[in-house]
Amino acid sequence: MVDLPGQYRKIRQEVDAAINKVIESGAFINGPEVTAFQRNLEYFLDINHAITCGNGTDALQIALMALDPEPGDEVITTPFTFIATVEAIALLGLKPVFADVCPRCFNIDASGIEQVITSRTKVILPVHLYGQCANMDAIMEIAGNRNLRVIEDAAQALGSEYTFTNGMVKKAGAIGHIGCTSFFPSKNLGCFGDGGAMFTGDPELAEKLRSITLHGSRVKYYHDMIGVNSRLDTLQAAILDVKLKYLEKYNRARAEAAGYYDRALSGIDRLILPKRMSRSTHIFHTYTLKMAGADRDGLREFLKKRNIPTMIYYPVPMHLQKGYSKYGYRKGDFPVSEELCASVLSIPMHTELRDDQLEYICSSVHDYFKT
Repeated sequence: MVDLPGQYRKIRQEVDAAINKVIESGAFINGPEVTAFQRNLEYFLDINHAITCGNGTDALQIALMALDPEPGDEVITTPFTFIATVEAIALLGLKPVFADVCPRCFNIDASGIEQVITSRTKVILPVHLYGQCANMDAIMEIAGNRNLRVIEDAAQALGSEYTFTNGMVKKAGAIGHIGCTSFFPSKNLGCFGDGGAMFTGDPELAEKLRSITLHGSRVKYYHDMIGVNSRLDTLQAAILDVKLKYLEKYNRARAEAAGYYDRALSGIDRLILPKRMSRSTHIFHTYTLKMAGADRDGLREFLKKRNIPTMIYYPVPMHLQKGYSKYGYRKGDFPVSEELCASVLSIPMHTELRDDQLEYICSSVHDYFKT
């Protein structure tokens, strides 16, 4: 599904030099490379504050903590996402409230958000799924009208750009009150382990986020709030700072591979290809097909026999996960998400895909539909 060794080989000298510099310095925690990477992230996103942390799940939890929620407060999000989005809400004793998703773009349907807002609603948490932004015009308007905060889960869309109706352009993660991302190795910007970050334009929120990552401390050994221990180590920051220089190139390579898939697979009437939204660029963290009467398991098995990997992102919606049954949701509550979980399939998508590999994947898909 990804070719991380192939990507590494092209930038080996830069990455190895960055790693060796950290090892020689011995500054493995909060070394100067962490500060440098944060500053470069701020420049890339055109935002005032980037605060790194241990992983993307921590980023979501810390972002929620910074907004001072009370137990039982509600966070509106999508049922069609990775578990971390909902896990962070539940860990804090908050209640996840779901709004279904759009059947073509797969992101939260803003028209359903207003219907589930209550007096306990605190936050709207959209996920920019698969590489493009949710409808942030509508989400930010709803939040402003209802005095709610917006936390973006931008883990799959770092580098995607959203154009507002007034012409303003912002990058994913730099739109809401706080943006969050993951640097899991397979992400468009991935490290060699775990890592995450939060973004905000609010200096007070930035200071609070930074403090929470350091045990709730602004001054060492003095703890003004309850915090956690969540830091991006210096080695990972050094690696990410090298890879950040190539992120736009990486995203273009993914878009080119997606264009190849589009052209090669467009004639198969039992497949629905990824839809590009008019206001968001798509950086193709995944290339996800939707079955339209096709046998997904049959296609997976056929491709597996030809050594072509596939993935289902995601097989079970959040409201039907066993660990979250206490929230009282039932099958049928969010039919679009449930239908997508039964019909989506992702094929290989990464920066190192060659034309011969793309041709082999696409011809294999065609061969399956000929049988």
